[in-house]
Amino acid sequence: MSFQDAILVTGIEVIPIKSGMAVFLLTPQKTLLIQIDNQVGEALQAALMNKHNERPLPHDLMLHLLLGLDATVAHVIINEVRNEVFCSRIIVTQEGPLGRKIAEVDARTSDAIVLAVKSKRPVLVAASIVEGAEDMSEALQQFLRKKP
Repeated sequence: MSFQDAILVTGIEVIPIKSGMAVFLLTPQKTLLIQIDNQVGEALQAALMNKHNERPLPHDLMLHLLLGLDATVAHVIINEVRNEVFCSRIIVTQEGPLGRKIAEVDARTSDAIVLAVKSKRPVLVAASIVEGAEDMSEALQQFLRKKP
């Protein structure tokens, strides 16, 4: 999937709900909703606020491993919805003496978003997903109005 077939996420809001966390992905066309578990939601909130932990958490470990291999997250793309579950790919690049290597790694969307935010890389959504999704802009506004 190319950048032309994808839409850039321009903002991310994380809101606690009874069953975990609601993650709102803002795009120029629509706002998408993804529900994730509390642990990853807290990691995403910390990443969005640029907070760092004393000891590395799993997402930090992954980024440290990539750094040790001279590799970086290029971007994340939410590329598919299967049984109402968003599926993602992390695009990893590595520069070496023989040229540039690119790898696509299948990942849970929640983990992929945390890695993208921590590494300050873009999150993209396949245009077909945005087109087929319900716009959750009003739901986000309702949550934000209730927020203390």
